[in-house]
Amino acid sequence: MKKILAFNGSPRPSGNTAHLLRAFLSGTEENGSDAELFHPHKLKLKECTGCLRCNVLKRCSLRDDEWGEISSKIVESDVLIFGSPIYFHHVPSAMKKLLDRFRSLVHVRVTETGLIHTPYHEWNKDIVVILSLGASQIDDAQPVIDLFSYLSKIMGPGNRLHVLTGTRLAMINQVRHSEEDLIALYRKMGLPAKLAADDFIKNSELLVECHELGKRLSTPE
Repeated sequence: MKKILAFNGSPRPSGNTAHLLRAFLSGTEENGSDAELFHPHKLKLKECTGCLRCNVLKRCSLRDDEWGEISSKIVESDVLIFGSPIYFHHVPSAMKKLLDRFRSLVHVRVTETGLIHTPYHEWNKDIVVILSLGASQIDDAQPVIDLFSYLSKIMGPGNRLHVLTGTRLAMINQVRHSEEDLIALYRKMGLPAKLAADDFIKNSELLVECHELGKRLSTPE
């Protein structure tokens, strides 16, 4: 059975990110896989201070928080899922604090032309990024996609990155709105009501896509 670890970076328990993650995890449950789900804003995590001692210790030097336990689960996982809304072109602060601590998982060497990252444990994982954003185009999420693309690359050539994005999801629960609800919402937002029909289909298909990806990635090899 695959080890599946998920993080919900949204502070909203019933937000669009939560619905998309639930759809993904319902797919893993069909294969009998129990996924662990954590909310970064509820974790006791200190902020990375950039001390660079992890280059010597091969672990984070910060103590008395939950990173030791969480980082072990991250390393041991087969499927790693990050769900997040996009706030001002990036993930919310609690998720960013979690991601900053990933610095302790790699040795970093400065060269004349850049940085060389060498992971202490080379990964061979499926890394899933599920993003919900209020913007109508995914450009708003590109900085986050670039970050996870880089993370996937430096942590090992065997990693497989999967990115799912939901656009024009500005209000809570919107991904599950009916077409009629979307029409009413768009009128309040000053958006053309004619967008509702296509967006209802798009949102419904995204939920199915999350479910099917969860099912596929949790299938024993």
